[in-house]
Amino acid sequence: MTFLKNISTGELPDKDLVAAFKEDGDINHLSTLYQRYMDLIFGVCLKYFKDVERSKDAVMDIFEELHSKLKQHEVGNFKGWLHVLARNYCLMQMRSPRNIKTTEFNADFMQSEPITHLSNEALEKEASFVQLEECIETLPDDQKHSIQLFFVQKKCYNEIAEITGYEWNKVRSYIQNGKRNLKLCLEARELKPK
Repeated sequence: MTFLKNISTGELPDKDLVAAFKEDGDINHLSTLYQRYMDLIFGVCLKYFKDVERSKDAVMDIFEELHSKLKQHEVGNFKGWLHVLARNYCLMQMRSPRNIKTTEFNADFMQSEPITHLSNEALEKEASFVQLEECIETLPDDQKHSIQLFFVQKKCYNEIAEITGYEWNKVRSYIQNGKRNLKLCLEARELKPK
């Protein structure tokens, strides 16, 4: 796969090409460097988008983004840094408003009369939700983040590991420990006099 014109690649290591680009801003250095990993970037994009044409476009967009971001960051391992840049680009594109599906509003489904009182059951559910939110806030950050991604955003273990950078086993552990800690917190709150 070659999107860019073939530029003499030479045998310069990645770090030397990064340094040369930062020093003189010559796009040829960046093109040479990027061509080495274009197949990798295309594969990352295809994994997320599952669309060849969109992935090709993303490869070009990432190259444009790379031009400015590489000047801003100190990069020790270019290949790894580029992989993370591509992954983050894809995740941001998937979360953009154009990817959010909307439904037409139908007023027939809305309640037309105002509610004058809430039932005891509704009040109890609301109190339970408030207690749950308070208990979630008491969790350690890694557990809280994993619990929110898993239960609120409906992410799977693999997605959570990718988003947070935690190992898969750590994600599982954080979710299990978080659930146990939430249960203990909620039980403790039920025992307290109201």
